[in-house]
Amino acid sequence: MESIVLGIVAVLVLGVGAQWLAWRFRLPSILLLLIFGFLAGPVTGLLPPEALQGDWVFAFVSLSIGIILFEGGLNLRLSELREVGKAVRNLITVGVLVTWVLAGLAAYHIVGLNPSLSVLVGAILTVTGPTVVIPLLRHVRPSGRVGAVAKWEGITIDPVGAILAVLVLETILLLEAAPGAGESLSEAIWHAVEGLLLTITISVGISVLGAALLILLLYRRLIPDYLQSPIALMIVVATFALSNVLQEESGLLEVTLLGIILANQRYVPVRRITEFKEDLQVLLISSLFIVLSARLDIESLRFIEEEALLFLAALVLVVRPVAVWISTLGTNLNWREKVFLSWLAPRGIVAAAVASLFAFRMETVYPGQAQTIVPLVFLVIVGTVALYGLTIAPLARFLKLADPNPQGVLILGAHLWARRLATILRDLGFKVLLIDSNADNIARARRARLPAARVNALSEEVLDELDLSGIGYFLALTPNDEVNALAALHFAEVFDSTSVFQLAMRSEDGEQDLPAHLRGRPLFGGKVTYATLTERFNQGGEIRMVELSEKMTYEALLEEYEGDLILLFVVRGNELLVHAEEGQLTPQPGDKVVVFLPPRAREKEEVEAVSFEQLVTRAFVRDLDRCAPFEELVEDVSALLAQRLPVTAARLSRGFLDGARYGLMPITHGVALAHLRVPEIEEPELLLVRCREGVQITVDGEAVEAPASGQPETVYAILFLVSPEENPGKHLRTLAYLASRIDEPDFLERWRNAADELELKATLLDPEHFLMLTLRADDETAAWIGHDVDELELPPSCQVALVQRQQKRFVPGPYTQLQEGDRLILIGEASAIRSLRQRFPSARPTSASVER
Repeated sequence: MESIVLGIVAVLVLGVGAQWLAWRFRLPSILLLLIFGFLAGPVTGLLPPEALQGDWVFAFVSLSIGIILFEGGLNLRLSELREVGKAVRNLITVGVLVTWVLAGLAAYHIVGLNPSLSVLVGAILTVTGPTVVIPLLRHVRPSGRVGAVAKWEGITIDPVGAILAVLVLETILLLEAAPGAGESLSEAIWHAVEGLLLTITISVGISVLGAALLILLLYRRLIPDYLQSPIALMIVVATFALSNVLQEESGLLEVTLLGIILANQRYVPVRRITEFKEDLQVLLISSLFIVLSARLDIESLRFIEEEALLFLAALVLVVRPVAVWISTLGTNLNWREKVFLSWLAPRGIVAAAVASLFAFRMETVYPGQAQTIVPLVFLVIVGTVALYGLTIAPLARFLKLADPNPQGVLILGAHLWARRLATILRDLGFKVLLIDSNADNIARARRARLPAARVNALSEEVLDELDLSGIGYFLALTPNDEVNALAALHFAEVFDSTSVFQLAMRSEDGEQDLPAHLRGRPLFGGKVTYATLTERFNQGGEIRMVELSEKMTYEALLEEYEGDLILLFVVRGNELLVHAEEGQLTPQPGDKVVVFLPPRAREKEEVEAVSFEQLVTRAFVRDLDRCAPFEELVEDVSALLAQRLPVTAARLSRGFLDGARYGLMPITHGVALAHLRVPEIEEPELLLVRCREGVQITVDGEAVEAPASGQPETVYAILFLVSPEENPGKHLRTLAYLASRIDEPDFLERWRNAADELELKATLLDPEHFLMLTLRADDETAAWIGHDVDELELPPSCQVALVQRQQKRFVPGPYTQLQEGDRLILIGEASAIRSLRQRFPSARPTSASVER
């Protein structure tokens, strides 16, 4: 009993330990697993080879292969196969057949196996080992389509090759078991075909029933979440066993089909099952390699002779290249990509497990030569994994399919300022890729012509879904500190740990919550959080590239902004340097620096002018042909303003009327200016009324006189202003701005001739601080059609204050998408408006906003 327990523990410890060491030192895990198993078995006797020869071993191997093939089926999505093109389709069909034939011929002529075993070995070696291919691709990160072709070939060829090997084995066994020594070959073949059809029929039937049962249970919610994976595993092993009972060795085909059906159905999600099988697969692969390599004995090494090494060389130098070049005829792959694919065919766990299982099955048929299968296949596994693993990266760089020093940036988080950062890096010539789980962020990034992918950064599949060629840095910029840390650990499997960064984590005591080895390197000096950068950006901070020189040094730049800037990146020659820990990067003259500038320090007058333009653009407008008596108009206006203000309409009405009664309402040049201050508000509100036919102001039955003339005056514009009581200075300055517009000689003419609400507002705006545009498809404004407001790349102090779309007017948000025909009012500092006028020379002042 103790020896059995010790053996089980040894398998688990050695298997998982080898996987961890392989991850830690970036080595192919299969090599360590085979070495550990061989040392534990025939070398040290910790796992005696004679104890691993019973039927239970092959039952365990068979069942494990079934679960692994089920996992392969779950990776096989038919829609994805159609998308990856002709090359992948040919590699998993024509390429498999060519490899089968040529490998079989090599086994027959070089190794000296009999025809049946040669055909079987050729079928076993068609599988190229996705458990090895995918990690190699992650390490090399080849550019363009070749990475996608290699990835999908590695995934899809697993079940295809295993199914082929099973069918070949069944054919051989049926042919060998054909009754009657004198029976003709045609009769034996008929029996074989009959057995194959029965295998396929039973496998298809049971896989469909098993998939239907699991889908029904999940669809009807008859299984709690915590039992979904165990019950799925139960159905897999149960249908595998049932299929094998009804037709020997049909279970491998059945579980593969079961996985394919579940992966391609749309009734229920299988994500939870997929995650479980990923963890189970690691344990099974570890245990299988330890057990299978421990079964070898020293005597088996006698089969590793010159012929076996020549066979390995033929597979690498002849079989694989011929299969690739024949399969890729007529495709759009160039010669470099074909050479790369020709040098990427490592064998993995399925080949090892199938070889061990089939050798046992063939031992009774060919007792002498069947023992050759396992050491021969294990030699191919060790040789191909070692050879391709050590040489594929240098070859990719030689073929210019991989960058030896990639400078691209993968950014987690596609929010507004992350997109701005990505745009600057792209314009500097660096490859960028934005990833986010938010569909809106990804859509906006793509509209800004930024490469972006909607993915879950923490999923196991994300490393395989993304094209990381040319990418050398990972930056986690999400508002979630835990997601940033987990993603940094996840992508450390692909990037060097010194190239994985995240924003500083928020902490009440100022200390990092996680130790350094459980998170990425801190970005931008180590103290900048997401909240810090977002607040700076929202307040008008700008991300900008500045080229340093002997005159404009980094120290001079710091002095210009009084030290209040954040260094993000330094571009030195063709190299991108990420600013991480404080004090580790010093910009030099000749460098280009990407910095996050503070909100611009503007003159007080500029700020107030822009604030006044905002007040006008958001104002209510009442455009009336004939005005009601003034007191009724005040009630109507007060009701409108009360919708925005925490003040009752009655109180507003009383205040406006009192101002008119006591001579506090200026009337001049056909304009009346009613105003009052209230304590409940923080920002002023404005309402504009145009009386086309004019009206005289009367209160309590008496006409209100204009102060200048001492006579009642007909007015065509009545402006109602409500300001905060606690800021009388701002109230007076706002009145002064309004008075300065009203006093312009042609104001009343422009006011009365304004065509619509936008032109009415334009009469009160300063041309130096606003611009009116109409988006048309036939001029330079067409570049804005179809884009969100936050994608317009406006000057920092500029904003779209109002949009008129047909008969509707509204204040746009950052995600408002502009359409052809929209009329925009843009406001901002004088310099910003001047730059926009230069950018859009076709923009002309409207009839209500001529130069004045």
